[in-house]
Amino acid sequence: MSAAELEIRRFGHEHLSQIRQTIIDLHAAAAGPDRDDDFKKKFPWFVDHWGGNADFACVIAYDGDEAVGFAYGAPAVEGREWWRESLESPPEKSRTFSYSELAVHPEKRKQGVADALSRALLAERPEDLAVLLVDVKHPRVQALYESWGFRKVGERQPFPDSPVYAVMLAELPLNESRGIVES
Repeated sequence: MSAAELEIRRFGHEHLSQIRQTIIDLHAAAAGPDRDDDFKKKFPWFVDHWGGNADFACVIAYDGDEAVGFAYGAPAVEGREWWRESLESPPEKSRTFSYSELAVHPEKRKQGVADALSRALLAERPEDLAVLLVDVKHPRVQALYESWGFRKVGERQPFPDSPVYAVMLAELPLNESRGIVES
């Protein structure tokens, strides 16, 4: 299977009840043994939180009938963007899409699935920026996002029991020269 052979389907807030368990199952598979971490056990709450946003956007990649990965997020609330506490002054254009989650089944990694999902999720966004958080203990994941055009602008710990995350920001649209290249 290559990413070009995948079918990527788009979903919104109105589809959450249909896709919720698929997202939760894929996240558990992607997390592996780390899924027993107390913070990661809260993932279903995050799915409901993000999916409850009227502008929730989700893409799921399918290899035939099998879901192999997903990505989702929603527009940031103006004034509460994750990058705001890290930058002294806001960018000239600051409408932001919060890219909340990306997960790929371990058996489908290093095949371009994350690349395809991210491009599909971010390609037609009307916002000026995309922001995401990545655990600072995962430098290879951070490097992957950097290869896609994101840059680290700070760090934050959004919840007392969450990891410390690198706050990463990119201008939209991501283009080919800065584009997504998955190693």
